[in-house]
Amino acid sequence: MMVRLLILCPLLALFVPALPAQTEVRALAEKADTYYNHLQSLQAHFTESYRGGGLERQESGTLLLKRPGKMRWEYTKPKDKLFVTNGKQAWFYVPGERQARLTRLKDAGDLRSPLAYLLGKTRLEKQFDALSLAPDLRPEQPGNVMLRGVPRFLPQVSLVLFEIAPQGRIARLVVEQEDGATVEYRFSQAEENVAIADSQFRFSPPSGVEVITEPTGD
Repeated sequence: MMVRLLILCPLLALFVPALPAQTEVRALAEKADTYYNHLQSLQAHFTESYRGGGLERQESGTLLLKRPGKMRWEYTKPKDKLFVTNGKQAWFYVPGERQARLTRLKDAGDLRSPLAYLLGKTRLEKQFDALSLAPDLRPEQPGNVMLRGVPRFLPQVSLVLFEIAPQGRIARLVVEQEDGATVEYRFSQAEENVAIADSQFRFSPPSGVEVITEPTGD
């Protein structure tokens, strides 16, 4: 019996430290869920940075979120463009171009899609596998915590990193793609529960603009 205990104790010690960490992960994920599931709307400034294939670019604009699952990404720098969804359909349009793209949100495969769930009824742990703390990564703001996970519904994405503020708000989102490219979103100047008209999440193509309807995954 003593021999068995001597063998088992070191093995048990390998698992015991993981328990508090997993508890902290669950608590952090639940804090984010609670923060967004109690919001009706959110307006914030965003900066999007892309690095991959020897290219780098940075864009910025205004993000509007509204329950349930509505998003409007209005880019203003370095040029205007629009990504908008009513929670079911998603439009992408660059002013001045002759075409606009239309697809179902669930078929869009868009890197912005992980944020659509934020003002819906869901949980981080249902959207991401292998959620864990990322103590090896330093948050940009003191007091924030880094979390990593693998999205279940974006096969082209290998990893998502979240920087979560104390109240549960996501301050930064880093998306690592399978091809090695990285897209980083930073959010600032957040305003909660602002009045946002539903018309902000509808899009009507300008006259003369051709609508390209992308195939569904059915």
